[in-house]
Amino acid sequence: MTVFDAARTVDADRRRVLTTLGALTTVSVTPMAWAQGSPRFPTKPVTIVVPYSAGGGTDIVGRQLAQQLAELWGQSVVVDNRSGANGAIGSQYVAKSAPDGYTLLMVVGSHAINPVLMKNLPYDTMKAFTPVTNIATSPLVLVVAANGPYKKLPDFLDAARREELAYGYSEGQTRLTGELIRQAGKLKMTGVPYKGGAPIMVDIIGGHLPSGVTSVLTALPHVQSGKLRVIGVAADKRTSIFPEAMTFQEAGLTGVESHSWYGLFGPAGMPDDVVNRILQDLRKVTSEPAVARQLNDQGADIVLTPPAQFRRFLEVENQKWAQVAQRGGIQAE
Repeated sequence: MTVFDAARTVDADRRRVLTTLGALTTVSVTPMAWAQGSPRFPTKPVTIVVPYSAGGGTDIVGRQLAQQLAELWGQSVVVDNRSGANGAIGSQYVAKSAPDGYTLLMVVGSHAINPVLMKNLPYDTMKAFTPVTNIATSPLVLVVAANGPYKKLPDFLDAARREELAYGYSEGQTRLTGELIRQAGKLKMTGVPYKGGAPIMVDIIGGHLPSGVTSVLTALPHVQSGKLRVIGVAADKRTSIFPEAMTFQEAGLTGVESHSWYGLFGPAGMPDDVVNRILQDLRKVTSEPAVARQLNDQGADIVLTPPAQFRRFLEVENQKWAQVAQRGGIQAE
């Protein structure tokens, strides 16, 4: 081999090494460069739409979480109340928003019941949204006047088997929960619609209404003031906030379970990484003792279920309440 041939061989080997190193450099650097160049959610203010009036239970929970998330993210998190049509107006607004995680929806159990009771919803409840998580749950309760004739749940059930008793309800889930109680106990109960839980409490306290189905949060201040009594809990176990109140199972009524839940959604098509980031950060903020205590003081248990599990829960809830409505002859209006 000549000197020139040897030189050409060295040059060829060097080019092969440099080419290989270049390829390796490209493989190792490109993902890092992409990660540094991609925006980290959130990079701008986030809006949580609460499709109910300000001051209600969902609004209170939404604002608590918004404050904590804003501190964690370093971005403002705004609660936007868009009430009307039992949550449908605000829900439609979110369904039409960009699926980028910057417009979220916080709803309660009636979200899964609206398709059962409402005709011509402007969206498909099961397809128009991306489930993020079920934040917390709280059982619905049966309340009566503290100075009334019903001291325990069996007292009320015995009376409702003998005579017609009315119960107040304020939205779809409380209406169907009362109907579920009626069906399970073969009771003579009649539902009376109200525009909100507060006037139900007022009429029970005033002696104008025998009972009402409502949330823990709505009943709590009136129980604490000594004017109302919770006698029934629609759950598989008693709640620590009303330890004297029996479950319907304990009183002989099987299958009476109804939970008010606080669910977080985005528009359909949200990226999985954004969904997982929001869920991960919700777990962080709700692990703070002060936040957990606030929710527990309102009778809510933090659950934070994964998106797939939450979607299945919604399907089961929708089917369950559709069957209750069908058995009761309740049609969508």
